[in-house]
Amino acid sequence: MISNADSTLMDERRLQQLAIAVSRRAPLDAATLLIREPETVITNVLERLDVALALRVLACLPEDQQSALATLIHSGLGEQWSRNHDFHEGEVGRLMEPVTSIFLPETPVSEVIETLRPYAQQQQLVYAYVVDHEDTLIGAVAMRELLFAEEGVTVESVMVAEPFYFTAKSLSEDAMKAVLRRHYPMYPVCDERKKLLGVVRGYALFEQQTYELTAQAGRMVGVEKEEHLNTPWLKCLRLRHPWLQLNLLTAFVAGAVVGLFEETIQQVVALAAFLPVLAGQSGNTGCQALAVTLRAMILNELKPGMESRLVRKEALLGVFNGILVGLTAAGAMLGYALMNDSANPLVLAAIVMVAMLGSCTAAGVSGVLIPLVLRRFGADPATASTIFLTTSTDVVSMGALLGLATLFLL
Repeated sequence: MISNADSTLMDERRLQQLAIAVSRRAPLDAATLLIREPETVITNVLERLDVALALRVLACLPEDQQSALATLIHSGLGEQWSRNHDFHEGEVGRLMEPVTSIFLPETPVSEVIETLRPYAQQQQLVYAYVVDHEDTLIGAVAMRELLFAEEGVTVESVMVAEPFYFTAKSLSEDAMKAVLRRHYPMYPVCDERKKLLGVVRGYALFEQQTYELTAQAGRMVGVEKEEHLNTPWLKCLRLRHPWLQLNLLTAFVAGAVVGLFEETIQQVVALAAFLPVLAGQSGNTGCQALAVTLRAMILNELKPGMESRLVRKEALLGVFNGILVGLTAAGAMLGYALMNDSANPLVLAAIVMVAMLGSCTAAGVSGVLIPLVLRRFGADPATASTIFLTTSTDVVSMGALLGLATLFLL
């Protein structure tokens, strides 16, 4: 029979093993490992981790668990999580870690070293921060400067005054650009009055931006970046379904265009075989232009005033691509019409050629204009661009083909 002491020892050993397993995994994998455990076990494990890692793991857990777990955690982790959630998603404040190395300017260097010594065994120390009596950031000291400082000096004599810092409401995207120019491992985070609130690691900003980039592909088809493998299916349905409804409504528009030319299709049956050809080709042309435009937006390459040049470039590419693929499609239409004894095969081939040219040109221009217009009106270009692009390319390609056929054949 197992005694209470043995049971406690076994529980402690299991918690320690689980904490080690979690610390060796990426945050999302660690969250997947922990989600099967009771809340008391999860909080116990998180409290054993480095605060930076614990915060990242906690952020990967389902939203309905995050708040409950944060209130159960008695260490500084729960307090830091609550503080971070005072800021919006995408702001530097969401990525903050607590500061353990804060000192007044008159503190002797020897005292700073002794104070930091216990922390050195638990976490990687890079800088100590110097604040005044109102917690206003006035300096930063690298660990190297502390170790080689002369005996008896204060931290004020070895600090770098007025260090670079981020405000908590700075956007992560803008902060990452600053990180690219400085390459510091850690940055202080302050409020508007320069009061020190926490620190953010450089790799955390890169990680956040990488996540944003990888999320773009999903967001373009209505899969939001907040969705993970362990996201509940009801939430997945809520995130995805509105975009599918919008896509259905826009598909009705394309269907209505085809319906307008029903009589033309009945009389010139060969056109029906080439409707998906034009729609697919123009859609791919538009997606190429859209991908280039979105990437330029994300990397901040699309400066103000460059929009018209990008439109002209994609229009020119659309013209030449339309001519080249139009010749191939015209040849295919000619062969198809001759095999099926269709009337006016040369006219049909010319119509396909002109329709392909027009639809590819329009698709290239749409691939640039649609994300620019969405951004202009405050919408996320990555979220809805493909839906509107598909509609525009379908309407133009099918409308051009059927309209020209109606004009020249009926």
